[in-house]
Amino acid sequence: MKLFDVYPLYDVTPTKAKGIEVWDDKGEKYLDFYGGHAVISIGHTHPHYVKRIKEQLDNIAFYSNSVQNPLQKELAEKLGRLSGCEDYDLFMCNSGAEANENALKMASFHTGKSKVIAFTNSFHGRTSAAVAATDNPNINAPINKQQEVTFLALNDFDTFEKTIQSNEYCAVIIEAIQGVGGLDEPTTEFFQFIAKKCKEHQVVLIADEVQSGYGRSGRFFAFQHHLDTERSRSVQPDIISIAKGMGNGFPVGGILIHNSFKPSYGLLGTTFGGNHLACTASLAVLEVLEKENLITNAAELGVYFREKASEITEIKNIKGRGLMIGLEFDFEVAPLRKRMIVEQHMFTGSAKNKKLLRFLPALNITKKDIDLFFDGLKKVV
Repeated sequence: MKLFDVYPLYDVTPTKAKGIEVWDDKGEKYLDFYGGHAVISIGHTHPHYVKRIKEQLDNIAFYSNSVQNPLQKELAEKLGRLSGCEDYDLFMCNSGAEANENALKMASFHTGKSKVIAFTNSFHGRTSAAVAATDNPNINAPINKQQEVTFLALNDFDTFEKTIQSNEYCAVIIEAIQGVGGLDEPTTEFFQFIAKKCKEHQVVLIADEVQSGYGRSGRFFAFQHHLDTERSRSVQPDIISIAKGMGNGFPVGGILIHNSFKPSYGLLGTTFGGNHLACTASLAVLEVLEKENLITNAAELGVYFREKASEITEIKNIKGRGLMIGLEFDFEVAPLRKRMIVEQHMFTGSAKNKKLLRFLPALNITKKDIDLFFDGLKKVV
């Protein structure tokens, strides 16, 4: 048997990693400024993370959701406190796509409707409704296209208002910072506007924080950058989807559901979601985020990164927030990205915008690491 060939692969075979350093099977060292699609939030093999998982393995790794698991309650309480989302309930699953599936399903249950509003260049996953709400026809199979999704441009107030007035929609799903799409953002005024219109028309507002959450933007969630001036707090989504940085490499995801939604037995379910190892990995991440003050670090280093980027004339635009940043050039970056790996031994990311280089490192990097990145970038541009 061979592997089903769906991934274009670089000729690098990582065998060991620590922090942002990765070694391949030849002993060559690389610097990881991409974190495997923003997954590595606290650094590879962080000692606290490794210790917690090893200890949990010695006790119990898994049992189903048919029994008590106090780790789930501990995680929900800590996540609520650190994120400022204590008026939400947690449902755990295994991935970002699954999180968005459950978010959209909850919205449909809640409203009795099925149509969805999503946005141009969105990416919400590769399964059923999640991929239907993803603006990429190439990964949307005919079976997925049965879902009714309307794609609108970000920050187009008039079209959004005309569309939602039809009262046919169960949900609006939006990334506070688009990941795969290329780091575009809704303005605060637009985010406030869609939140208001969703309330008026009883449509569920879903904030997809799969990539932008867990401190990456310099706030726990990226939507928290957008203040609701009437209530003196951030815009409040009905459901928040999470994954990627949540487990620092352990497959885990979830949704935060506002406590105005009422649960019932069987409404949602999962075999592996919320297992003992997943909870332990997630708790370890939160513990490190809090102890090492990594969200503040992400915010501060985002400012420093922009200062360094502004010194390179070939960079035409800097997008994103915190340590979720894109560098836009006036040429396609695929060759540049390859040279960064081959010549400078540095991992970076691409986007649907082929002229954008993505920078998504662990949140505990330093100014020295950023200096190394720009030293390498200058050599190849």
